[in-house]
Amino acid sequence: MKRFEELFAELQAKVARQDPTSGTVQAVHDGPHAIGKKLLEEAGEVWMAAEHEGKTRTAEEISQLLYHIQVMMLACDLDLDDVYEHL
Repeated sequence: MKRFEELFAELQAKVARQDPTSGTVQAVHDGPHAIGKKLLEEAGEVWMAAEHEGKTRTAEEISQLLYHIQVMMLACDLDLDDVYEHL
């Protein structure tokens, strides 16, 4: 199990070293438009899971949404403090 901050640090490191095998690095290179489309897809899946698939599937879909949010943060050169400032 990973915490939000731990995953973000791991993803930052992958992007910093430009790991050529990393899907995260590729997603960051694809940019905000492609990431935004994925965010919309994942948000819809969260909604459908919450409506029809129960607690476990909803949690799984939320975890995927959170991952893609972190990818967008990396693509936009944002860190956790940038976001926490607005919570």
